[in-house]
Amino acid sequence: MKAYVITTGVVFGLLTVAHLLRIAGENPRLAADPFYVAITLASAALCVWAMWVLRRAGAGAAESSRQP
Repeated sequence: MKAYVITTGVVFGLLTVAHLLRIAGENPRLAADPFYVAITLASAALCVWAMWVLRRAGAGAAESSRQP
């Protein structure tokens, strides 16, 4: 499950970066398109969520390894 969450987080992170680079380099009017902005924000939120899940899973594993 951990590999899946890492892969998903990286894919959504790359999608977010690609969208931001496309806005900067190709056409700044894309930032005014509500659908494009919604997809960019959704992919950023999913990337952040994946990082949160990984940190939470890592913290839980660290706590359980400390207990006898």
